[in-house]
Amino acid sequence: MGLFTRERETAPCTVEVSHKFESLHAHLRFNNGAVVHPGDEVLVHGPEIMAPYGEVVIEDRVATITRANALQRLWTRMTGDLEFMELCEFSFSGEATL
Repeated sequence: MGLFTRERETAPCTVEVSHKFESLHAHLRFNNGAVVHPGDEVLVHGPEIMAPYGEVVIEDRVATITRANALQRLWTRMTGDLEFMELCEFSFSGEATL
């Protein structure tokens, strides 16, 4: 891993998409044990997976992992907590009654 260069690697993976009342999720597991670090990007190849309601779809795919360079990794670690707050939604209302 260089200071300015990015490396790419391909990895076999398993994609699980659930569209049930109990669970609505999509999970990706690398079959070769690859690990994704802060700043890395993952692209799963193939058509999108649409699970009908009430079903879980599991497919084997190939993914390309683009590794972050040293500067991108450092920047992601420094700003990651700030970007996390963008995912939070806060609502304060004086109209709530119990």
